Amino acid sequence: MYAILDYLLLAWHPDLIAVEFQLSSEQVRAAIDYINAHTLEVLREYVKMLERAERGNPPELQAKIEESHRRFQVLKSKIQQIEDTNPEVRRAKIADLLEEHRQAGRQGNVNAGANGRS
Repeated sequence: MYAILDYLLLAWHPDLIAVEFQLSSEQVRAAIDYINAHTLEVLREYVKMLERAERGNPPELQAKIEESHRRFQVLKSKIQQIEDTNPEVRRAKIADLLEEHRQAGRQGNVNAGANGRS
């Protein structure tokens, strides 16, 4: 609904919004009707969301995001290095790497919780 509100505030026609979000015109019109019926409530929440987005993530969450991204980049690199042309062997190697990645992530979450971080 707030994404639709963004486009309404930019004066987009409801039918164009429907196309943009792959919704029916009726779905967009229902959202607009809700926004019109609850304008103050919707705008209060919208402003809260914008303020939260402007503040960014707390440092501890940002650190988790960056670590997760770093782990993903390592996984991506390992997958790209698999040179086996046999599709079944390649799939098995990728499956092993994915499982290793998941396990490391689970252990990281346990360790973070044990260190007072969540």
